[in-house]
Amino acid sequence: MLTVEEAASRVGRSPATVRRWIRDGRLSSRTEGRRRVIDPVDLDSVRDELYPMLPMPLEWQRLEDGSPAPNWVAAVALSRSGR
Repeated sequence: MLTVEEAASRVGRSPATVRRWIRDGRLSSRTEGRRRVIDPVDLDSVRDELYPMLPMPLEWQRLEDGSPAPNWVAAVALSRSGR
């Protein structure tokens, strides 16, 4: 589980933006103690909306071990922004 600040860092947005997504229902979260926490899978869905991938051949959509390929567009965009 990620805190709001950790989630914001992962998608290259401010914590206020992540809180707005939660408030608007775009991103689900839950409360643990006094903190809002976000499931990384839910955050990945929002990230994929922000940084859509172009269509790829089927053989490029999975890594050699069978796991899904990461969102390369998001990785490049976030690396260029210094986050």
